[in-house]
Amino acid sequence: MLLAVDAGNTNVVFAVHDGVEWRGRWRIATRADRTSDEYAVWLLALFQFSGLKPTDIDRCVIGTVVPAALYNLRRLAREWFSCEPLVARSTIDWGFEIRVDRPAEVGADRLLNALAAHHHYRGPLVVIDFGTATTFDVVDEDGAYLGGVIAPGINLSLEALHKAAARLPRIGIGRPQAVIGRDTIAAMQSGIFWGYVGMIEGIVARIRSEHEAPLKVIATGGLAPLFAEGTTIIERIDPDITLEGLRLIAARNPAPAPPRNPRDSA
Repeated sequence: MLLAVDAGNTNVVFAVHDGVEWRGRWRIATRADRTSDEYAVWLLALFQFSGLKPTDIDRCVIGTVVPAALYNLRRLAREWFSCEPLVARSTIDWGFEIRVDRPAEVGADRLLNALAAHHHYRGPLVVIDFGTATTFDVVDEDGAYLGGVIAPGINLSLEALHKAAARLPRIGIGRPQAVIGRDTIAAMQSGIFWGYVGMIEGIVARIRSEHEAPLKVIATGGLAPLFAEGTTIIERIDPDITLEGLRLIAARNPAPAPPRNPRDSA
């Protein structure tokens, strides 16, 4: 079975695929100083609840946008699952061209989203990922990654609004009943929700104009269903698209050889 690890800025998601389906998905807050043993105590307890054992795992693939977390995630794979993890980075075989000026700078999550979106939906398309940042990634008809847009995530914007304005409270995100807010919280919720809907529609419209071709729009991330309620521009929501990218990249690339020194972090 495959252990897929998606380490984002906010959460690390672990998932197990048995070759047919995902057997379980679990998430924990991202902390760069979390040790491999801490991950193992938490994860193996969840394995037991799902009827899984460490010996069931024979492959591991890691995608991370937090370089400092990689060392202990690698140690987790080596010491607790006895396998050398494949790390999703620009130098492995993606099966498509990365047509940007500096491929090494593209976040693994964006490439994984592009890979899975093209595999399942075919291009040309745009993948919107509502994560710590809100990203728009453009995939050509042949599956090539063309670049995209990075904007502040919704929760970052909410926190910045609260911290920068002394009288504005910290609020949760939700779809307001009306655009015109009748109190401070309703006005803030309207500004965030409809502001992001406007941003989504505006950026996708400009991407379509530059690309000069019809583009499907796929959305992922925890807030994708909420914002899909406010616009018809999102055609499909796929919550597992990054994990699917990890599964596909593991199937495409051979398992790496273990290092000579098992304590090596490279």
